[in-house]
Amino acid sequence: MVDAEWEADRALAQAVGVEWEADRAQAEAVVVVAESAPAMDAAVVVAVEVAAAAVRASRSRSQSIRITIASGKGGTGKTTVAANLAHVLAQNGEDVHFVDCDVEEPNGHIFLKPDIERTRSVGVMTPKVDRELCTGCGECGEMCQYGAIVVVKKTVLTFPTLCNGCGGCALVCPEDAINETPREVGIIEEGMAGKVRFSHGVLNVGEARAVPIIRELTRSPAGKTVILDAPPGTSCPVVESVRSADCVVLVTEPTPFGLNDLELAVGMVRELEKPFAVVINRADTGDDRVSDYCAEQGIKVPLEIPDSREIAEAYSRGELVAEAIPGYSEGLMKLHEFISRELQA
Repeated sequence: MVDAEWEADRALAQAVGVEWEADRAQAEAVVVVAESAPAMDAAVVVAVEVAAAAVRASRSRSQSIRITIASGKGGTGKTTVAANLAHVLAQNGEDVHFVDCDVEEPNGHIFLKPDIERTRSVGVMTPKVDRELCTGCGECGEMCQYGAIVVVKKTVLTFPTLCNGCGGCALVCPEDAINETPREVGIIEEGMAGKVRFSHGVLNVGEARAVPIIRELTRSPAGKTVILDAPPGTSCPVVESVRSADCVVLVTEPTPFGLNDLELAVGMVRELEKPFAVVINRADTGDDRVSDYCAEQGIKVPLEIPDSREIAEAYSRGELVAEAIPGYSEGLMKLHEFISRELQA
């Protein structure tokens, strides 16, 4: 039963775009109503489907398009593409919101230079144990998959930085000895960068979990076109950045490392069943293995960016390439047109 309760809580907590408190309420309802593990599993599936349907309906009403710019590795030019795409679309009259989801090392602000107008805290609920009520039964420790709460010789130890904020330990405690208290894990800053709406998150130093901030960033961004600049790689923060996207653009480079990590990123977006395309940066260097791989896999490459000293110099000065180099904007507009056609197909 404990495993089923955990799966219910975790599945609901990860439902795309649904606020955590709503997830918690649904998870509690599932735990209370279901009388067996199979019933629990069935209830979870229904609850997740309902939550996802609500998100899709809300998104349909807003007519917004979310494009996540991702990469299997760092240094491919992902943020350069994301920031310049947001800028070019805004210059062409689009209502654009740039969201930097790389909360461990946000750098979109270096290029877009926003005026920060609002700052808000992001926290997670962490367990606080009432020692007088606790009997040291160990059910909380057995339930926690992250090692954030353990029981040693009838004494409960908590490790807040490992806590995912799921609330499962409080749900399974037979003595109601566990309450939850909020703990700040970082901040979100919002403002305007010219015509571009801007948001980014900053994870507190020493924190291990970026997902709560990314979840809050992606919960309800404004703008008809939302550009999500994902962290590099294929880990949980990247999955959270991709989960709510309508389309994913994977930026890579024609090197052995680029190909290896592109294959991992392709596997991730296919597992999430997201439409995607590839942009090859510094396309006239390296070899043809990335192009050959895309051709073999039927992956479309709507944009190739040459290896240019001018681009590198603009990047090193923290400038938008679209402003520094004539003609760069045209390629990004073609990329956007390609994405629009793919989503309409």
